[in-house]
Amino acid sequence: MKSSKKYNYADLPTLLCVLVLLAFGVLVVYTASSTWAAKKFEDSEHLLNEHVWKVLIAVGCIFLGMNVDYKKYQKYTKPAMFVAIGLLLALLILKNEVKGTYRFLDFGFLTFQPSEIAKFALVLHLSALIAAKEEAILKFKNGFATLLFWIVLIALLVMLQPNFSMGAMILLTGFIIMYLSGVRLKHLVLTIVPMIPLVISYLFLAKYRSNRIGLYIDNLEALIKVDIATIKAVINEAVIKSTGNALGQLWQGILAFGNGGLIGVGLGNSRQRDFFVPEAHGDFIFSIVGEEYGLIGTVLFMILFMVIFLRGYKIAKYTQDAFGKYLALSITVLITSYAFVNAGVTLGILPVTGLPMPFVSYGGTSIIISAYAIGVLLNISKQTDMHPKQTRIPVVGTVNAEGRV
Repeated sequence: MKSSKKYNYADLPTLLCVLVLLAFGVLVVYTASSTWAAKKFEDSEHLLNEHVWKVLIAVGCIFLGMNVDYKKYQKYTKPAMFVAIGLLLALLILKNEVKGTYRFLDFGFLTFQPSEIAKFALVLHLSALIAAKEEAILKFKNGFATLLFWIVLIALLVMLQPNFSMGAMILLTGFIIMYLSGVRLKHLVLTIVPMIPLVISYLFLAKYRSNRIGLYIDNLEALIKVDIATIKAVINEAVIKSTGNALGQLWQGILAFGNGGLIGVGLGNSRQRDFFVPEAHGDFIFSIVGEEYGLIGTVLFMILFMVIFLRGYKIAKYTQDAFGKYLALSITVLITSYAFVNAGVTLGILPVTGLPMPFVSYGGTSIIISAYAIGVLLNISKQTDMHPKQTRIPVVGTVNAEGRV
């Protein structure tokens, strides 16, 4: 007579995809940053060394998040939101300016980006609210409006830094999460439509934002018409000006994909990193991936994010409680939407923004927060029946004549 006890595994495909992206990011950050780091710091490995430490912390955060019961977060989501709001308000008060914006809090021994913390706190709180108001979210006043309040508040505080691209992504992911949670489509439409003129007005309040929109329109026209002369003129002007404008940066990134062809120029052989794509280790690191690994490498790279998306959706599907279900969906949307938008920007499909490629772009706060979010997703997967592990445990029984239990 035997009994069995069931244990669950974390979702291995999701974990492997993220670890591959982190490891691959170390290689690409080094090749993309070596020339720039050598000139600025007289050490080609300066940014690599900093990035490796952040990646190691990120890996630790994955396993930390994986081993903390996600249900414990549910009662602390509102305090987390107040902390996030306090950090965003501190940015506006302290005004630690970096490149004309106030996006980082610098305490000397620690520098971080509060908006990255705020977006994770937001998805936690939205998930808790949706779980608590599953029926009420169909109503505008007591359900939908509550969710909308928190989304708009965080997005507005981020836009005031100013960081329009991050604020817009918070709005986008928030609306996607609400849609997936089952809010009425008419409530979303009646909210989004009046916001369009407000967003357009905000875009044109700052000259650099309106210039980016104009450049993006010019870029689309050149692509649609296949106006080779215009494209060459833009590229030549960008080279002369050291790619000092967003359109020049974009076309240098597109050139990198062209250089890569089908199989790429090989690891460490990028030419566009040599001051053609400014700070290529940051938002435009995907262009270096395209140049060094070609179309095949680029497709495989994006497949990793597609796997994360599909596995995250499956985890949500198998999750039994509402909070875990919506949190799994929210984390999945949060991570993968940034990846696909970054790729779209680098390829010229979307306007130039300042959004990093998750797990790959050089940085600290984004990698660490995203890694912990994945850890939470993996903890959710451990508490589903997706990957049951059967362990047979013998129990005391009667012994027969042959000496067997």
